[in-house]
Amino acid sequence: MKRRTVLKGAGALLALPWVGRAQAATTLKFIPYADLALLDPIVSAFVTRNHVMMVFDTLYAMDEAGDTQPQMVEGHTADADGKTWVLTLRDGLTFHDGTPVLGRDVVASLQRWWTNDAYGQALAAATEEISAPTDKTIQFRLKRRFDLLPDALAHPTNIVAAIMPERLARTPATTRLTEIVGSGPYRYLNAERVPGARNVYARFEGYQPRPQGAASFCAGPRIAHFDRIEWLTTPDPATQVGALKAGEVDWVEQPQMDLVGDLRRDKALKIEVAETKGLIGFLRFNTLFPPFDNPAIRRAVLSAVNQKEFMEAVVGSNASYDANVGFFAPGSDAASDAGMEGLSDHPDLDAIKRQIAQAGYKGERVVYLAVNDVPRINAIAEVGADLLRKLGMNVDEVATDWGTVVQRSVSRQPLDKGGWNMFASFTGGYDMSNPGSANLLRGNGPGAYNGWPDSPQLESLRDAWLSAEDVAARQAIARKIQLQAFQDVPFLPLGSYYQPTAYKSDLTDMLRGLILFTNVRRV
Repeated sequence: MKRRTVLKGAGALLALPWVGRAQAATTLKFIPYADLALLDPIVSAFVTRNHVMMVFDTLYAMDEAGDTQPQMVEGHTADADGKTWVLTLRDGLTFHDGTPVLGRDVVASLQRWWTNDAYGQALAAATEEISAPTDKTIQFRLKRRFDLLPDALAHPTNIVAAIMPERLARTPATTRLTEIVGSGPYRYLNAERVPGARNVYARFEGYQPRPQGAASFCAGPRIAHFDRIEWLTTPDPATQVGALKAGEVDWVEQPQMDLVGDLRRDKALKIEVAETKGLIGFLRFNTLFPPFDNPAIRRAVLSAVNQKEFMEAVVGSNASYDANVGFFAPGSDAASDAGMEGLSDHPDLDAIKRQIAQAGYKGERVVYLAVNDVPRINAIAEVGADLLRKLGMNVDEVATDWGTVVQRSVSRQPLDKGGWNMFASFTGGYDMSNPGSANLLRGNGPGAYNGWPDSPQLESLRDAWLSAEDVAARQAIARKIQLQAFQDVPFLPLGSYYQPTAYKSDLTDMLRGLILFTNVRRV
């Protein structure tokens, strides 16, 4: 299948009224891969995560080596049996509204975060009580040891354990925040927001970077070098690249792979991979309704996946990709060959079509959410829809912008009330590096990520992984989790690739790991 350039002919970016040439050293102009439709930190979307990492801070942070470092905390103590932890906040932490960061703000923030995050849910299940004995301390009384507590609070991907004022953190997790107040290096300027077009951030003068250590990934001193950062939503890939080459913007998050070669030839630009753990494509089932409430049908569809076709739709046949990806990120400690014989480069689609019919498929309509404004998602969505049709499924493809898909994917309503059966997306290598952070592998039904699979076996194995005492034991359990995932099939893994980012060569000190705006500066 050939890749497509979506929304061709959108016109020059300078024609938009809010865009001028990016000349001021104190302003950074950035084109995100999609519109920032949802601002709430507990929303699972890369574009939201990038926004969260600017505005909010976390108690701990991960460095480039994968080690967890203190960030908002000065340190912590744990008693001998590992069941009582006391975390102490650094001095001088302040929210953007001028109020100090207090222990009770942290408690409320974590209680909101752990309703939606996979690692957070595990920590919540192990916690008897979380409290703030003083303004500067947070205490965890645990039901059982949870030695990975700092790791859970540090993991830098969906969903980040962002700290906010208690008055906002008490908002139910089912209600989306619109007032955005953090304590991070940049303030969000809600008054300048143009939905679907622009989001603006200003340096927070009251931010005090961590004084110790060197900046590494999300850890160490987080320095805001720009007075102002503007996100300019520009769906057309050619317009994105044209604006960057013309100097109208400084940075394009995800240039379409077809256009990267041309960008590499421009000496005024730098092209590199920021998300160093890669992006993993997936198709997510809604397990609440037919036909994908039937695991036999999910297993049959999985056996039809040719990851090479999905990845080449994104990157082409001459670029590098990994078409041998299981349920964990390639290269992670959790990755293995367990069950990988369930995937094939040459699936017999006719035979699989018969298996699906024998498993009970009766021609039910499959509402399939596709994306028309993010090229990489658009590419795998089209391959997936084509595959389902070849397998005899009655596909009702609904193509819309990514923000709308994110909002619709949280609906548990049946199809006649706006529900869905499947959607395509990408997750990050950091997200899928272990069972603790892998939201897509939760099997806790109503508490699981959109699609809500129910698998007591996956949950039991995950609990065992969380309580394992060393890397070898965790690796052995991760193998069992992958084998179980090949039986339950909560999602379809579609392969992995490394997405370049492109920016002007006068920007330096770009941190690697994710799209991060701290420490980058203009020379």
